[in-house]
Amino acid sequence: THRYYYQAAAVQCLKRKRLYEQQIEQLGNFQLRIHDQMIMLEGAKATTETVDALRTGASAMKAMQKATNIDDVDKTMDEINEQTENMKQIQDALSAPIGAAADFDEDELEAELEELEGAELEEQLLQPATTAPAAPVLVPAGRQPARPVPQKHTAEEDELAALQAEMAL
Repeated sequence: THRYYYQAAAVQCLKRKRLYEQQIEQLGNFQLRIHDQMIMLEGAKATTETVDALRTGASAMKAMQKATNIDDVDKTMDEINEQTENMKQIQDALSAPIGAAADFDEDELEAELEELEGAELEEQLLQPATTAPAAPVLVPAGRQPARPVPQKHTAEEDELAALQAEMAL
């Protein structure tokens, strides 16, 4: 009879074991559902915050658009254009030649310059090329010349420099 008693106790232990296993599985499923619910709530919260932020942005944009209408923008652009035109007129007035310089005809001056350039070119073409280019002055590597060698200017170069100085005023 002891054997029967031990066998019945073992069966009872196995039943309790299975009940505990079922309870453990059930608790695991509860935890999984709670975890899923937490994830869903976090997603819903993020969605709600996003929608609220979008609403706030839309309201702010609407308020800004009420403060600024196309008539105001057009008026501002007209004022800017008017001020730009005024500034151009002032700059033109300041840059207009006065005195003796105002009497010169630009077209006449340009024609005279072209005539001078043409005469100079003819003169250069008629002169024979008898002068060879100057040979370079070699200085030993260790020594430097005491002062720079002055370059000779031709009369034409001097005249050109004088004309350029006059034109620059």
